[in-house]
Amino acid sequence: MVTPTLSPLTFAPHEIAEIVDLYASNPGYCLDSGEYDPELVQADQVEADLREEVGTESCEVLLARDARGALLGLLSLLHRHPRDGRPWIGLLLVHGRLHRKGVGRRLVDLVEERLRAEGRDGIRLAVLENRPSSLAFWSSLGWQEIDRRPDVQRGRPCIVMHKELA
Repeated sequence: MVTPTLSPLTFAPHEIAEIVDLYASNPGYCLDSGEYDPELVQADQVEADLREEVGTESCEVLLARDARGALLGLLSLLHRHPRDGRPWIGLLLVHGRLHRKGVGRRLVDLVEERLRAEGRDGIRLAVLENRPSSLAFWSSLGWQEIDRRPDVQRGRPCIVMHKELA
């Protein structure tokens, strides 16, 4: 696979349309997260949620693209969590047509490489307990469960995972 590029979300209308398609291509995530109706992902809701995410201190939303510029996925990266000071992946979403093709693994590798280059020694994320496929994915990449607690935004049961980067 060609190395994807990561670039910041600019909120251009074509980007929002691509992201709506990205969410719609992941109906299981939409249903399990309770955030979107997979049959009717609303562009205004997606944009508002992403603007809120980007408005969070030390958070960036990155778009992953292939060499042709096609959207492969979206990654939300919190550089410094307010509670523990560590970087966190808030969301990794790969287009549904690309599941099980190594795209998610490559995007995680890019983030880990970037954080290592910044001198960071670990990274965290939270997986919704009702997403066993997500837990299996992260576990296969060497992430380990360190806690279970509800997420801050919606109180959904989550598994907090950590990976050492040293």
